[in-house]
Amino acid sequence: MLTACQTTSNDVMKKDPEKAAKVRAQMAIEFFKAGDLDATKRALDQALEANPRDSQANMMMGVLLQQEGSKLNVEKADGYFKRAISTDPKNAQARNNYGTYLYQVGRYNDALEQLNIAGSTLGYDQRSKALENAGLIYVKLGDVANAEKTFQQALKANRDSFISMLELSEIFYLNQQTAAATQMYEQFVRAVGQKNQSARALWIGIRTARANGDKQEMQVLVNQLRALYPESPEYQRYLQLQYSTEAVWK
Repeated sequence: MLTACQTTSNDVMKKDPEKAAKVRAQMAIEFFKAGDLDATKRALDQALEANPRDSQANMMMGVLLQQEGSKLNVEKADGYFKRAISTDPKNAQARNNYGTYLYQVGRYNDALEQLNIAGSTLGYDQRSKALENAGLIYVKLGDVANAEKTFQQALKANRDSFISMLELSEIFYLNQQTAAATQMYEQFVRAVGQKNQSARALWIGIRTARANGDKQEMQVLVNQLRALYPESPEYQRYLQLQYSTEAVWK
């Protein structure tokens, strides 16, 4: 029975290799979601054997090798991402994944190129995520103007983009745009819930409350930060600055 099934499978791959590649690539995605990297690799090998130019299979092989994480596989991933995009330049998901990969390996400008293309692809359901990632790179590069612009675009693409809300609230705070910072921070809290804030979110809230002269709100957030994240860099920074009279706490 196993031999017969294998023969039938090979016949299908020969008769319609493009379809076979797509079926194998979809199987690989399911294996990947289940955490079975070896089964994912076998399915992708079969997909690429049937059609070496299948964009989805090449993209998934890049994701798989990146996920595995060894230096050799991470280096190999680059070629698969490039092939996925060269065979289908309109594959926004491939560009988003490649941009994330490039960010991971420290190629920030190359990452921005891919993420901005993905982020400008109307109809792509992960467009806001691509824009978020691009915004985070701009922050890392110190390009505040483009970071603000990109996070605003992410919010237009997805009004529940809470990462963009938080990043914008800090950008506004550091620019001493207190009203805008407060509005964005409050929008973030409504989105994630008062009790689900990270140490960084609480630290932004503390500084925003201080800028508003709201001592009661500031103390509530300080207490929450101390209770939940006493060893965090954010709480240690608060302890350093708690008596500082500087207008902007950084």
